[in-house]
Amino acid sequence: MTTEKEHNDTTLEAMLADPRRREEGFRQLMRDYGDRLYWHIRRIVVGHDDAEDVLQETCIKILTGIDSFRGEGKLTTWIYSIATREALQSLRRQTHLFQSIDALGPVLTNKMEAETPLDAGAAEVLFQKALLTLPTQQRLAFNMRYYDELSYDEIARITGKNVSTLKVNYHLATEKIKKYLKQHEQ
Repeated sequence: MTTEKEHNDTTLEAMLADPRRREEGFRQLMRDYGDRLYWHIRRIVVGHDDAEDVLQETCIKILTGIDSFRGEGKLTTWIYSIATREALQSLRRQTHLFQSIDALGPVLTNKMEAETPLDAGAAEVLFQKALLTLPTQQRLAFNMRYYDELSYDEIARITGKNVSTLKVNYHLATEKIKKYLKQHEQ
């Protein structure tokens, strides 16, 4: 028995695969997943403008690559894989030669602070700062599990990492976040 969401994804896949209905399917895709994709990307690249750029690149890749979607996994997993790759590629473009994207923590923190709404609570800002201290793989695992509520199996398909590595990354991330928050309590 398929759920309504799975049925809608199957319908969406059919629309995207049919060149005559691709535009309609793409509009439906953005209605269904646009906000989720934006925030997934934004949590990786941090800045609004960067997230908008990456979302646009992601949409282009989805639209031009839909023929390569084999339907072996869920449509959302395929879409998240593209969005994650594009977001990480955006971060890599911001690094200097021989620098890891993990070294972008201070740059991303500055972006986050510059774009934090005035009504944001101190606890929320502190939590975001804690996240930005994490290595990229831990931050990805944490964000996808905590915010996107994806299973470890889905995250594994998206990132290409194995489930046990993701569980370790998530555990390490939560411990580092707790430690950071405790050290910076008011």
